[in-house]
Amino acid sequence: MAAIAVNVQILGKEYRVACQDSERDELISSAKLLDEKMREVRSSGKVVGTERIAIMAALNLSHELLQYKLADKERSRALRSRMQGLQQKIEVALDERQKLSA
Repeated sequence: MAAIAVNVQILGKEYRVACQDSERDELISSAKLLDEKMREVRSSGKVVGTERIAIMAALNLSHELLQYKLADKERSRALRSRMQGLQQKIEVALDERQKLSA
């Protein structure tokens, strides 16, 4: 598949980014999210300079991503534990049924 060029705007500046056509919508959404985060950082008034704003926005996004990953890991552990418990109950029920049939 050939890459296409997509124009995105971040903090009022236009950037041309190459991506696969199938990834176009995700790229645009990602650029919008980054723009929002950078605007939030800039509006706080605590960070000056586009590069520093970009770094702070990237750190905030990275932090959010790590939180989601940790929460997902915890949900997976809980689900795995619940499934093991259900599997054990099923095995006990089948064993009891087999004993009654014998």
